[in-house]
Amino acid sequence: MIENAYLVGLRLNGKRVVVVGGGSVAQRRIPLLLANGADVHVIARAATPAVEAFDGITLVLRDFQPGDLEGAWYALAATDDPAVNAAIVAEAERLRIFCVRADVARDGTAVTPASFEYDGLSVGVLASGEHRRSAAIRSAIHEALQTGVIASSADVGVPGAQYAGVALVGGGPGDPELITVRGRRMLAQADVVVADRLAPQELIAELAPHVEVIDAAKIPYGRFMAQDAINAVLIDRAKAGKFVVRLKGGDPYVFARGHEELLACAEAGIPVTVVPGVTSAIAVPAAAGVPVTHRGVTHEFVVVSGHLAPGHPESLVNWDALAALSGTIVLLMAVERIELFAKVLLEGGRPAETPVLVVQHGTTAAQRTLRTTLADAPEHIRADGIRPPAIIVIGAVAGFAT
Repeated sequence: MIENAYLVGLRLNGKRVVVVGGGSVAQRRIPLLLANGADVHVIARAATPAVEAFDGITLVLRDFQPGDLEGAWYALAATDDPAVNAAIVAEAERLRIFCVRADVARDGTAVTPASFEYDGLSVGVLASGEHRRSAAIRSAIHEALQTGVIASSADVGVPGAQYAGVALVGGGPGDPELITVRGRRMLAQADVVVADRLAPQELIAELAPHVEVIDAAKIPYGRFMAQDAINAVLIDRAKAGKFVVRLKGGDPYVFARGHEELLACAEAGIPVTVVPGVTSAIAVPAAAGVPVTHRGVTHEFVVVSGHLAPGHPESLVNWDALAALSGTIVLLMAVERIELFAKVLLEGGRPAETPVLVVQHGTTAAQRTLRTTLADAPEHIRADGIRPPAIIVIGAVAGFAT
């Protein structure tokens, strides 16, 4: 009976490994054995289709017999018969072959850890035969590595050592758990974070004390010089050898000037990594129960910036064409000019009763929703005190909101 287990890594390349049993346990164990180059022999009364389909194994469909472990370096007793599994372990001990017993782990001479591979690491967890516990801890470690809570680079503990230059990171629609795994990992390695006001503030609060946080909304030189000033900060810090994360709300390439910043950095010789984010244009309606497309209802959706009014000389939006569409319109940055947008859509032919959903602070604990129609949207938005940031969804799908 195994009380304690000595952790060791087995190099099984070219070594004979015998798996007795062809069910679900074998189906889970064989791929990793094959990936490590083992010469896998499976002995089973019957095998699952997946086991039968494995390339590179030798499969014999019969009962286990004495002598089947001869020449093996490692064995797995994985049948559904406890007596057979006990006999396999007994023969393995006689031949001095380490053997895992799948049904009663403590009665084997070896234990299979809950394991995973990540960034050149092999990580295994044993919990004295408590498989659920070891699997849970394995999953927690895996998530910590993926999210950057645990650094996996050779320069563990050295800020920014794994990355260089600037990373344009989409922080997602507001909920800090909706940032991508890669984005969170880069944040954990940052020396400098230049953050928009819509970037998830909880993520900024998690940063280590040494990280310089620059509020992009407060960079001086006035509204029209702000982007040039942001570009200058990114380049300055990167040239000083810092790893800089430009953290934005949503996706850095959806009305967020991400490509402008990439071009500025590239011109200055700074390497840039783009980490896409979950865009609020799709995620916020979804969080409120509304799909932007739905079979049999709409086959298209359009995301429109509301930072310029219809008719503005710099506007690139064809509002007449939008009004003629039957699909979904998602308006971003449109609360301040909702009267103008509703008017131009109505005049262009959108029915007055077209459903409208407005979501303020989407995906966060402060999320608020308003259901109305295109004709009534301006009045209801003002009456309810809706303020940015808010997403406005116009179209039949907005009627799905709950």
